[in-house]
Amino acid sequence: MNDEMFDAAMREFFSICDSAAENAGAALCGERTYMKPVFPAEKKTSPEPEPPKSGVYFSHADVAAAVSACSRCVLAEKRTRAVPGEGALNPVVMVVGEGPGADEDKQGRPFVGKAGQLLDQMLKAISLSRDDNCYITNIVKCRPPENRDPEPDEIYACREYLDAQISLLRPRAILCVGRHAAQTLTGSSEGITRIHGRFFRYGTIPVIATYHPAALLRNPDLKRPAWEDLKKLAAFLDLPIPGKR
Repeated sequence: MNDEMFDAAMREFFSICDSAAENAGAALCGERTYMKPVFPAEKKTSPEPEPPKSGVYFSHADVAAAVSACSRCVLAEKRTRAVPGEGALNPVVMVVGEGPGADEDKQGRPFVGKAGQLLDQMLKAISLSRDDNCYITNIVKCRPPENRDPEPDEIYACREYLDAQISLLRPRAILCVGRHAAQTLTGSSEGITRIHGRFFRYGTIPVIATYHPAALLRNPDLKRPAWEDLKKLAAFLDLPIPGKR
């Protein structure tokens, strides 16, 4: 995707956000009153985080150091830099994605490419920011070659770090972006088209999933349901939507 296409995609997403904020009941996004979320008892949820089996982590810095030194799976062999995560250490929301891409591998920071820029704007639309009240990470901390899907053994190798991050940071809610993050933290085998917009629990922490920002850049039709998912999260956490009257 070239810069012109990316800019157009960003403008389109925010035209959706702006229309919803300015026009209650607007046909574009369909303003809704969101009820208290239902956590379906029949659906599998992930267990309460347990103390790590291979290491003891007393701080976010301990986890980051362990990730940077990790060689548990083949992803470590070709990485440039590991990507533990970044953001507020007392977050309202923890965002969990799939894995680092090329830009993230170079910088050692999560979501810094074009999909990351869109993610920042999506979060801004519901008063969230990695600088103030949000923490961003991935289920695997090293880039899968050619941005392929992470393998089950790679997800398993990194799971200790993710569990430790959640246990230490204790976010009020977790936002999974994309299928792999959603399935990992909800225990569901359903695809993102079925999981998105529904509340689950990771231990005692509410979890909601939406589409990965990279998917929104590829398919503009997903922007409307993604915005509905974000509004559900905002309503659950009583987050203001800037510009909404």
